[in-house]
Amino acid sequence: MKLTRRDCLRLSGTAGLLLACGQAPLSAFERKKIPVGVQLYSVRQDAAKDLPGVLKAIKEMGYDGVEFAGYYGHDAKSIRKWLDDNGLKCCGTHTGWDTLQPDKLAETIEFNQIIGNKYLICPWLNPAEFAASREKTIEFARRFNELAEKVKEKGMLVGYHAHGGDFKKLNGETAWEIFFSHTVPEVVMQMDIGNCLGGGGDPYAILEKFPGRSKTIHLKEHGGPKGAVIGEGEVKWDWVFNFCETKGGTEWYIVEQESYAVPPLEAIRKCRENLRKMGI
Repeated sequence: MKLTRRDCLRLSGTAGLLLACGQAPLSAFERKKIPVGVQLYSVRQDAAKDLPGVLKAIKEMGYDGVEFAGYYGHDAKSIRKWLDDNGLKCCGTHTGWDTLQPDKLAETIEFNQIIGNKYLICPWLNPAEFAASREKTIEFARRFNELAEKVKEKGMLVGYHAHGGDFKKLNGETAWEIFFSHTVPEVVMQMDIGNCLGGGGDPYAILEKFPGRSKTIHLKEHGGPKGAVIGEGEVKWDWVFNFCETKGGTEWYIVEQESYAVPPLEAIRKCRENLRKMGI
């Protein structure tokens, strides 16, 4: 049986085994245990019908938290109760750019404080604006820096989530790289592995370029059969996990599934099972 590096690390009870795998001895106690959440957009139709029931099912699958992309008409106090009842944490919210503007920011902060979330992640910016030019991308970076300063006093972080259009090249450098080269470290770089690959980007090289910035990261498969879940496609998951554990500053893995060969709840269940087989 061929052993991967992660196999070696999981079986690190003896230095000899690690040496046989070509690795220096590393105690299992030195590993960083990163909790796993799921983006509720993955099961949006189910969540719209029965959010408390979905949260219960997600906990039973073995997830530690959830990231919201809308609240399905529910108030913050109800959501917090359902999270607490199921022993789940809120590991982020995808909150639209408009909700981070001065006229709505206080309301956004209050809602997220109630549900126990500190990660305010902007899910999307129109590439026609964000990646219109190098200057335009840098202007967005400046605005995120200002936001980061405003929410810092509330114990929160602002961030930006990856979509394919963010990897448009402007004079040889992607808009994503320009943006994060001009933002302060407090701005979370929420890489989405599948979206980056789908947009022609190189997530591995980009993650290496920005160590410590991936406080939350989206685990999404790329390639493979239709509806492939994590572990069934082309993503170099072993590399991703090693990076997050050692250089990424990662506090949450967040599963997101957007194509389906089985019902959505079953798809995210399979994602969690496959991650567990990989030692996550």
